[in-house]
Parts: sequence; structure tokens; C-alpha cells
Amino acid sequence: MAEKDQVRPLASISPNRFPTEEQQHHHHHQNLHRKKSYAKCCGCITALILLIAVTFLILAFTVFDVKGPIIKMISVTGDPRQLANLAAVVAGSSNLTLIADMSVKNPNVASFRFGNTTTAVYYGGAEVGEGRNPGGIARARRTMRMNLTVDVSPAKLMAAPGFLAEYGEKSLTMKSFTKIDGRVKILNMVKKKVVVRLNCTVTYNLSSNVIQRQSCIRRVNL
Repeated sequence: MAEKDQVRPLASISPNRFPTEEQQHHHHHQNLHRKKSYAKCCGCITALILLIAVTFLILAFTVFDVKGPIIKMISVTGDPRQLANLAAVVAGSSNLTLIADMSVKNPNVASFRFGNTTTAVYYGGAEVGEGRNPGGIARARRTMRMNLTVDVSPAKLMAAPGFLAEYGEKSLTMKSFTKIDGRVKILNMVKKKVVVRLNCTVTYNLSSNVIQRQSCIRRVNL
């Protein structure tokens, strides 16, 4: 019984139970280093996010900024024999054929694909002719040329007010309306439908078979 009630000796106090000044300094240094590493990591992530945001912002205003193609009418030519004798053309019930040389400049970083092109020709406020051209592809930042065949009715021309006077002076002032429907697709991310309308007023010299004056207005819908 005496053995059971025997008092056990107190455990000795470990000399390392309380950290020394050197250990405290080391622990503080570790915490400080950990905080600095965390701050650097957060700074790198923030900088990366900002870089990505700025990159997308630049792309939005440059690469992904879809612009409308620039369409120009360079020249219009016709058969001199038909132009010299429209009465014979009317008598033969055939149309007057004009060839319009046009250019399509694509300022985008992706190709511009377009469908059939239609052109209507007006004289004296009345439609006297129409032309169609198959679709095509204007390469990125390139200019393509296309010839548009326009069939004009000599009978409608001769019936228009003021035609005989202009024809006697060997010049004709006509208006044309061209419409091109297409789309621009960039990296399968940006797809834009583009509709270009071109209204032109052209003074055509029958003697030299060239355009004397030309004024065009281009409208683009994106």
C-alpha cells in the first residue's frame, strides 16, 4: 500500500521549453520570408492578369476591329460599235453591254468572303440596266479586281428625257448602285456580317470610251 501511495518525482523542466532569442529571430525571419513570397506571388498573378487584359484590349481595337471593305469603280468600257449606233442595237432587240472594272480592298487581318454582287444602272431616274457578278474572296489586307458585266437596255435609254441631247454631245451621265454582302471571320472568334453599298454618278465619254467624271458614296453596315 505504501508503494502505491509513493509520490512520484516531478518531471524536470526541459531547457528548450521556452524558445531562445535566436529561435525567435529565426521564426520571425521565416514568417517575414513567407509574407514576402506571398506578396511576390500575388504581384506576379496581378501583373499576368493585367497583361492579358491589356492584350485583349489591344486586340479588340486592332485585330478584332472589323472594317468595311473599300470598293472603287476604276473604269467602264463598252463595245464602240454598239455605242456609235444605238438605233441599230435597238432595232436588233439586243442589249448594250458594259464592263465595269471594280476593285475591292480588304483592310482586315482576315479574308472577306462575299456572295453575288449586283449592280443597277439608272438614267434620268429610271433603271435602264442591271449586272451580276459571282462571289469571291478578298484576301486579308489585299486588293482584288473584278469585272462586272452590265446589260443596258438601249430602248429604255432612248426613252429617257434628255438622252438624245446628251448622246449628241457624245457623253452620258448615269448613276449606279452596287451592293455586296459578305462576312469577315477572325480566328473563329469574331464573325461579322458586312454589307457594302456603293452609289456612283458617272459621266461616260462615248468617243473615248472612258469615264470623264466620277463621284461615289460608300456606306458600310457591320
